[in-house]
Amino acid sequence: MNQTKYIFVTGGVSSSLGKGIIAASLAKLLQARGYRTAIQKFDPYINVDPGTLNPYEHGECYVTDDGAETDLDLGHYERFLNVPTSQANNVTTGRVYLSVIEKERRGEFLGKTVQVVPHITNEIKERMQQLGKTGDYDIVITEIGGTVGDIESLPYIESVRQLVWELGENNGIVIHLTLVPYLAAAGELKTKPTQHSVKTLMESGIKADILVCRTEHELSSDLRQKLALFCNVKKEAVIQSIDASTIYDVPNLMLEEGLDRVALKKLDLAEKNNPDLKQWNEFLFKLKNPKHTVNIGLVGKYVELQDSYKSILEAFIHAGAVNETKVNVISIHSEYLDEQTAAKKLSGLDGILVAPGFGGRGIEGKIETVRFARENKIPFFGICLGMQMAVIEFARNVLGWKDANSTEMNESTPYPVINIMEEQKNITDMGGTMRLGAWKCHLTEDTLAYSIYNKADILERHRHRYEFNGKYLNEMQEAGLVTSGVNPDTGLVEVIELKDHPFFIGVQYHPEYKSTVANPHPLFVSFVKAAVKKKSE
Repeated sequence: MNQTKYIFVTGGVSSSLGKGIIAASLAKLLQARGYRTAIQKFDPYINVDPGTLNPYEHGECYVTDDGAETDLDLGHYERFLNVPTSQANNVTTGRVYLSVIEKERRGEFLGKTVQVVPHITNEIKERMQQLGKTGDYDIVITEIGGTVGDIESLPYIESVRQLVWELGENNGIVIHLTLVPYLAAAGELKTKPTQHSVKTLMESGIKADILVCRTEHELSSDLRQKLALFCNVKKEAVIQSIDASTIYDVPNLMLEEGLDRVALKKLDLAEKNNPDLKQWNEFLFKLKNPKHTVNIGLVGKYVELQDSYKSILEAFIHAGAVNETKVNVISIHSEYLDEQTAAKKLSGLDGILVAPGFGGRGIEGKIETVRFARENKIPFFGICLGMQMAVIEFARNVLGWKDANSTEMNESTPYPVINIMEEQKNITDMGGTMRLGAWKCHLTEDTLAYSIYNKADILERHRHRYEFNGKYLNEMQEAGLVTSGVNPDTGLVEVIELKDHPFFIGVQYHPEYKSTVANPHPLFVSFVKAAVKKKSE
């Protein structure tokens, strides 16, 4: 097959309908049929990337191997497809404009007036085809963020219109995801919002090839016929996307609806092989038929918004299925934890995870949590800031350095056991300047970390500015802190653990970013296993 085919996914009526999940599910089905498939996300906000956004604004910031700070939808793409994404898979309006302005400053437009059309749209089209031009993919799915009709989405919609026309027949199609709301008072589903949304799309010069309808109730045959007629699509291209108990059900639901078959037909591609979802469905079976249940406390400072810790929650789902265990994640706000409340809120848990984060808010609560888990022998897992809090707790309560802290929280601490990284000291720009992406780590034999990974050399993704202060390494080791993972090039301590504890481990990196359905992350798998053991005792 010589030419890469393109599928564009747009949204209408409302945001948060799950374009990312639909795109990932379709990609999963096409991949399971033997097509090499990639997904990318184009976001209409003007931030260059989500790296500087508050988690309350946009959910978690996902990090790729090559150090791109991206939208959390890329996490779904990786979890579904088990294929790493990169800088090229997430583009924002900010990045597009920045690139065009830099070209203008260099004089690349030869004195022309720089305009949205053609200069911005050309930049968007170029980036939309970047993955396709590598020759690595048969099909590239592009998710357009936002909703049709939004002012900020207009350049993307225009770029899609141009590109579908330029690619020629059967080489580019548009899937429009929309809402079919249920009016309880009338007792019926309403198609009018979808009709208006499709009309708005058509006013921009784009005809939807496939309609995916988010709904809480089954779409009747008559309703599908009506949508097909008024939205100018074939009846078989009206796809129902009904609420599911888990996002991992969606590929099977889309398979039943024939979304992949309709898409292949529109792209003039063969329906080669039935989708091989054997491994996927084994995972689903274990997920839905657990033999055990554990309660794990997620102690963080952004717990009000579930999406802030999206990858951690999904990693627990993957690890739970491996252990045939239902993991109840209990969100606990670290800001409201102190010596008095910790025992009340944390006892009765089978495991405790102290989550990543930035800034001083809720820090003392996290340190108190670590102390409680350490002293009460509750399986403990600290990620990034959670690992740093474990180091501070150890310094304060085992070594007796009462004022030990991180220079992020207290610049004048007498014991800066966590310190800003040397190369971070003179940085003024906050965006994209942390230690990012995949870095090497060497694990020491005969440690918990080594037994979990079952190998000495690993690559894990980072996102931090502060690190373990090597100045205190010897004293900490003598007092019983095991530094089981170290970066071979920088000497940075990556993993800490305690020996006389059923399960106590802290990691400077973010293992949750690499957990997928096909490859659940070993740290999460072992942590859930330890929680199951704790409960049975």
